Amino acid sequence: MNSIRQSTFEQDENGVWEIFSKVIKTGDTYVFDPNTPKEKLKEYWFATYMKTFVLEDENGGVLATYIIKPNQIGLGNHIANCSYMVHPDHQGKGLGRGLCEHSLAFAKAQGYRAIQFNIVISTNQAAVRLWKNFGFEIIGTTPNGFRHQKFGLVDTYIMYKKL
Repeated sequence: MNSIRQSTFEQDENGVWEIFSKVIKTGDTYVFDPNTPKEKLKEYWFATYMKTFVLEDENGGVLATYIIKPNQIGLGNHIANCSYMVHPDHQGKGLGRGLCEHSLAFAKAQGYRAIQFNIVISTNQAAVRLWKNFGFEIIGTTPNGFRHQKFGLVDTYIMYKKL
């Protein structure tokens, strides 16, 4: 049985790095440079202002991860921002759905009023479809906002859901 728990850098550095490095290497879903070194993981996925979670299998293997943080500082910190990554070997099995469900409940429990995704790549149709299924709406488009490694410049979406 899979379970989601809060993560620490010390406990999960290697498991999260395996996912993070494989997901960004394709250059098609995240703004991180595909050649980001492991030394940046703590800054990008375990910063002090964010909470990191992992979804693990019954043997403690990390299959997926997400972060949640305030979308903005100060007077904008009542809206959360999240990022999700599923290990490529485990995509298409509903793990992203589980992460999203968990993050919605966690955000609500933490007092967030909404979740906003600032940059959803328009060509990442699986993610756009999943977020829409959870009630997120596209509230804005940045034309040519992402340098896709395969398709060149593509649009990005801002997606939002009130909690």
